[in-house]
Amino acid sequence: MTLFTVMPMEQVWEGALTTGSGQLEVHYQGMLMQVEPLDEGRARIVRLLNCPLASYLDSSLAPGAIISLT
Repeated sequence: MTLFTVMPMEQVWEGALTTGSGQLEVHYQGMLMQVEPLDEGRARIVRLLNCPLASYLDSSLAPGAIISLT
C-alpha cells in the first residue's frame, strides 16, 4: 500500500495497533464475536469474528446490537 500525505506518519498511524479497551471475545450462539461489556450481563457487539456467512445479514447480530450474555 502506498500512502501519499502531508501529515506526519505518527499522526496517520496513531491508534492503528491498539485494540479497544474493555473488549472481549465471546462465543454466542455458536459464533465467536468481539463485544463491549455493558451492565448486568449484557454486551454490545463490536464485530463478528467467526460465524456462518448468513449471520452477517441478521440485523440482530449487527455491530452495535445489544445481546444478553446470560
